[in-house]
Amino acid sequence: VMSYQTEAMTSQPQMTVTSYTVSHWSSDVCDCCDECGICLCGAFIPCILGCKVAQDNGDSCCLPFLPGAMIALRTSIRDKYRINCCNFCIMTCCPFCRLCQMAREQKARG
Repeated sequence: VMSYQTEAMTSQPQMTVTSYTVSHWSSDVCDCCDECGICLCGAFIPCILGCKVAQDNGDSCCLPFLPGAMIALRTSIRDKYRINCCNFCIMTCCPFCRLCQMAREQKARG
């Protein structure tokens, strides 16, 4: 036997929306010369810079050596700092530049 609601609904369910500010990278992907130390490390020993970026993000130093992990690391940094941008082109075309950009972003934001 089915029962029916006898009282009429007088209000709609309410939903709370939390707003937040979307920001951009503090430096462009091609601004490698803004931080010479980061640039040199990214150019000559990117594995060390990758480990530092991962550790500064709270991840394992081994993360940069896993397949696809740099995409996940960049996405994590974008989410952490609420950065809105396209990842695909930068991730596939400029791997060393984007690594330097992530390191500069972490340095700029503390």
